[in-house]
Amino acid sequence: MSAPAALVERPRASHPTADAGFAVYVHWPFCLAKCPYCDFNSHVRLQPPDQARYIAAFRREIAHRAALVPGRTVSSIFFGGGTPSLMEGRTVGAILDAIGEHWAVDPNCEVSLEANPTSVEAGRFRDFRAAGVNRVSLGVQALNDADLKALGRMHSAEEALAAVEIARRHFERYSFDLIYARSPAQTPALWRAELELAISHAAEHLSLYQLTIEPGTAFERLFRAGKLAIPDHEAGAALYETTQEITAKHGLPVYEISNHARPGAECRHNLVYWHYGEYAGVGPGAHGRLVTAEGRMAHSTEKRPEAWLERVEAEGHALVEDERLNEEAQGDEYLLMGLRLVEGIDPAVFRALAGRELNKNRVASLIEQKLLIERAGGRLAATPDGALLLDALVADLAA
Repeated sequence: MSAPAALVERPRASHPTADAGFAVYVHWPFCLAKCPYCDFNSHVRLQPPDQARYIAAFRREIAHRAALVPGRTVSSIFFGGGTPSLMEGRTVGAILDAIGEHWAVDPNCEVSLEANPTSVEAGRFRDFRAAGVNRVSLGVQALNDADLKALGRMHSAEEALAAVEIARRHFERYSFDLIYARSPAQTPALWRAELELAISHAAEHLSLYQLTIEPGTAFERLFRAGKLAIPDHEAGAALYETTQEITAKHGLPVYEISNHARPGAECRHNLVYWHYGEYAGVGPGAHGRLVTAEGRMAHSTEKRPEAWLERVEAEGHALVEDERLNEEAQGDEYLLMGLRLVEGIDPAVFRALAGRELNKNRVASLIEQKLLIERAGGRLAATPDGALLLDALVADLAA
């Protein structure tokens, strides 16, 4: 994965978060099975996809995005899904080569790939490492078999920990996910023990998500039918507090609502999102935010894999959304992204994006309610209570 020596970064259209980095997100939409809680753009196919054909389509869509924003230097690349670990190593390598052909790539570029324990094997991970992947994120989700079954996962707790060990052998940087607040039976004591076990296997990073019932999922249908129960708000808040306590004690403090890392080991790719940087999204259902001569553009692609493939082959891309974001939309997105971070947001950046100041009276009221705090340098951040009410907090600040 390398760029031509003559490829020099050109000055991009001026925008207040230009120093946040430039990322590329690659969406691989295929899974072995659809998890009942998942609302991501993922698809199960009886026949494996034609990876050579997808390589050609990814190359064309990457070329299309590079024509929109030439001269960028890529600071992070993320293969998400779906289950990208179902890709062949040569597919990953070909996509990375295409990125390097069209943009400069930072020598310290973080290249992450999501993997499920059921698709982890040493040979596959060796291939990914050889292709250029330097960080993996494993979808462990739970460390007991009963809850894994309830979550619709196809691996056991033993298989999950074995996959973590394989990741440890092949990658210096790795992370894994867990879901909590999975049922009313999950007490803080049970979660504490599971989290302690997880941390004993974690090197530098954990993603810890509270289960939410997403529209259109199998869990939503069960929940509405009264066949699925989840902890109430108070119980969920207690589990969240336990999460913060245990991770901080072990040196993996929260840096974003659901993400914990040793200092310096934060996921660089996601920081581009949360700092409201630019990112090109390629693949079925991918989203992007690019700053072009027309302004900051919101992009999304055709979700259906076969339709995406056909459209890219016919038109060179499969964008179904290509919308210029006005100042209000940019300000709202900056708040929504930035307030997820413990470091919070810079009111001066909000002013530059939104074309207006934050309402001082509203800020003061939220600080008085202990939902917002002012940090050094005038940054504004959500408190732990505010983080639990983030959507409402953002709506109040944006009004």
